[in-house]
Amino acid sequence: MIFAVGSALFAGLTSILAKIGVRNTDSNLATAVRTVVVLVFAWMMVAVTGTWAGIYDIDTESLVFLVLSGLSTGASWLCYFHALKIGDVNKVVPIDKSSTFLTIILAFVLLGESVTGVMAIGVVIMMVGTFMMIERKDAASLSDRRKSWLFFALGSAVFATSQALLAKVGITDIDSNLGTAIRTIVVLIMAWVVVAVSGKSGKVRDIDRRDLRFIVLSGVATVAAWLCFYRALQEGPASLVIPIDKLSILVTVAFSCLVLKERLSKKAFAGLVAITVGTLLMVVS
Repeated sequence: MIFAVGSALFAGLTSILAKIGVRNTDSNLATAVRTVVVLVFAWMMVAVTGTWAGIYDIDTESLVFLVLSGLSTGASWLCYFHALKIGDVNKVVPIDKSSTFLTIILAFVLLGESVTGVMAIGVVIMMVGTFMMIERKDAASLSDRRKSWLFFALGSAVFATSQALLAKVGITDIDSNLGTAIRTIVVLIMAWVVVAVSGKSGKVRDIDRRDLRFIVLSGVATVAAWLCFYRALQEGPASLVIPIDKLSILVTVAFSCLVLKERLSKKAFAGLVAITVGTLLMVVS
């Protein structure tokens, strides 16, 4: 229970720390720097768990899916952190979390996975809740490039969904720690290529020290969430661990209100409740 709560707490903190870190720093550059931190810890996990040998057992098809899933992860992260830079955390995160029900829908359509009645109800409730958290003025702001957070948040959700499906199809036989570490290499390369193409490589030294601390801390929080999540799965039942982890959205919104002084309208709050209920129904069904 302690590790499951820790997973939700650190996952929720990741968005808040990243939001603070990208206030005065280019989001793509911040993603690239942050990925370095995640990569180091990801390979440390491979070393600790002793799964190095699995590298030699990866066939060509699995490697292709690993790369594709890494590219999807990278695209999701780039979109997500750009959305956080220009939008409110309590609006961006719920849309990003919509990847949960998008994955279930596409897994049903493309992979033929079964969906229970309770799960279907959860999907519908979560979809309604997500739409409730999108204000009309937010949708109208898509024409303004500086306020197009909704476009990037949706992109984050879509790419996160494709990453999950690619992982499901092609790399199910690879150790999760090793797969994550290899995917993170792809994300790192992709992030720094984007930085180079945008001509921001030379600005690494110009990153404000305060921003850099929060960017690094967001990477550490991500790794801490992973460590707590997998430890919780080892110690306790998945039926209890996963619902608690999914409730990280509540932690994020709570911190966005307390730390960033963001506010939820009554409609958005009702949407958050719906997303929470829908998430729990999908996970426990």
